[in-house]
Amino acid sequence: MVSSEYDLLLKQAEGLLSAESNALANAANLSALLYFNLEHVNWVGFYFLDQDELVLGPFHGQPACTRIEIGRGVCGVAFQNSDTLVVDDVHQFEGHIACDAASESEIVVPIHTPSLQGVLDVDSPVRARFGDQEKYFFEAVVSLYVRYSDC
Repeated sequence: MVSSEYDLLLKQAEGLLSAESNALANAANLSALLYFNLEHVNWVGFYFLDQDELVLGPFHGQPACTRIEIGRGVCGVAFQNSDTLVVDDVHQFEGHIACDAASESEIVVPIHTPSLQGVLDVDSPVRARFGDQEKYFFEAVVSLYVRYSDC
């Protein structure tokens, strides 16, 4: 996907999110929008902090791991470090949690606000699917999510 397509998708996301403030509803619609409009993606969803672990939220794709320990797997490490994590080959990531055997690469963007903590997780069946352009795009998606949701 080229930058102009990402720009259009960001505008669509903003239109969708700006009409609703409920964080759960926005996560559900956002995961659907991304899943059905991005190429070479097999899972898109959210995990939210519940006490001391990340718990599965709205998503699209195969059934997923329900709970992830902070610091474990790509989601847990990205959350713990408060930094977007791009993994070209999930099989080379120490401690990777394999929920969908078809996943080859992954990007995780942490969400840290005073009232909501979690991650946006996107998987692909293609190795090295995510680069700098996708990092910028998904970080912008999370910024929109935080801006329009009660979080």
